[in-house]
Amino acid sequence: MLFNSYEFIFFFLPASFIIYFALQYAGQSRLAKISLVLGSLIFYSWWNISYLPLILTSVVVNYGVGTFLGNSDHLKKRRIVLTIGIVFNVILLGYYKYTDFFLSTVNAVAKADFPLLHLALPLAISFFTFQQIAYLVDSFRYETKGYRFDEYMLFVIFFPQLIAGPIVHHKEVMSQFHNENSRMNAKNISLGLYIFGIGLFKKVMIADTFSVWANDGFKNAFDLNVVEAWIASLSYTFQLYFDFSGYCDMAVGAALLFNIRLPINFNSPYKALNIQDFWRRWHITLSRFLTQYIYIPLGGSRISPSRTYINIMIIFMVSGFWHGAGWTFVLWGFLHGLASVIYRWWSQRGYKMPKWLAWFITFQFVNAAWVLFRAETFAQAIAILKAMFGMGKIELPTRVARVLEPIFNVSLLPDGPMLFTSTSVLLIVLGLIVVTFRKNSFEMLDRFKPNNLNMLFIVLISIVSILQLGKVSEFLYFNF
Repeated sequence: MLFNSYEFIFFFLPASFIIYFALQYAGQSRLAKISLVLGSLIFYSWWNISYLPLILTSVVVNYGVGTFLGNSDHLKKRRIVLTIGIVFNVILLGYYKYTDFFLSTVNAVAKADFPLLHLALPLAISFFTFQQIAYLVDSFRYETKGYRFDEYMLFVIFFPQLIAGPIVHHKEVMSQFHNENSRMNAKNISLGLYIFGIGLFKKVMIADTFSVWANDGFKNAFDLNVVEAWIASLSYTFQLYFDFSGYCDMAVGAALLFNIRLPINFNSPYKALNIQDFWRRWHITLSRFLTQYIYIPLGGSRISPSRTYINIMIIFMVSGFWHGAGWTFVLWGFLHGLASVIYRWWSQRGYKMPKWLAWFITFQFVNAAWVLFRAETFAQAIAILKAMFGMGKIELPTRVARVLEPIFNVSLLPDGPMLFTSTSVLLIVLGLIVVTFRKNSFEMLDRFKPNNLNMLFIVLISIVSILQLGKVSEFLYFNF
């Protein structure tokens, strides 16, 4: 079930809200939480009920392992059980997400002919796998608190954060379910509706508009001129920004209705002045997981500069591979790791540059790297990158060509899409202004007041967005 669907907005979310608080007011707090568990399972099953046993098996196994780790005092057994638990999660994720990738790689390298399994990627598996690995490690450290099974299930599958994050830490939400959410809170409801409406508008009206040019551009990657290549790359850069930002807003807004504050997962990443700053702002909870559960255990920056650089490269390679089963994702992660190593070396020597130049270099690197992230093949990515830097076809922008064609009585139009339009250029310029100069939705949330003007604003943008729900599209991070 998608946040940007009639089923969610008009049926599932209101029904979940009413049932939950009706049980709370009836003094049935545990039943209220169980109703959220059952609702979250329905939410998950809406996409494909055949994968419901998978997530239930994952939750049961991880809860059992975590409980043992939290109660046992036998260090050797605990280490073995922790290893088994982590391996179980990695195998589960690897089987569904990477089996075909490895088989196709072996076929290409060894000239073999292993049949591909064509497994459908279970929804949210990348997210609930990392979330539960973190829980197991915390249980090994005696940092968990002996949660009941229904409480643990709610922590893992709470529907606002289940599908595409944030990757929630148990300390952040479990205490809230215990202490803060037994009664409806007018402020949280107004805040939740406000941020949810902004997120819906970002997704439906902005991200899905940019997706038209991005999809056309990448589909016709080999026929783009330099202007069209930049429009295609920037369109995807802004599509991904508003798509993921919109999802994060809607997740936070839906959770606030139940008085749960999810951690911020997105904080104006295109304002970053360096690549390290970018990763402090983009998918914040993923960066936190990689830092706390991989980078620091590997030694972090405590051993030596060369070891630090190796550790940085490892976490970014993991990040790239986590995002997608393809060599383009691996190279994308490698490039971000390399950029992070270069920045660390640069900053430790006290080198600096003007802020405008630092922002420009960071943004252009991120934009170029997104081409690899979006491309289906290396050939497609290389074609767009070459065109962006003037090494592809030398052709006039389509609109200019249309004006000159009748004058010179020749065909000047490329075979590719008509990306160079006043609308595409205007929205790209506006998008750049918004993401670099305007306050983000969480900054707006801190200053939000439920007055008539704000409520009128959110009603208007919600109505405009809802009228477009007939063109429902998945969030991009659903594919990861």
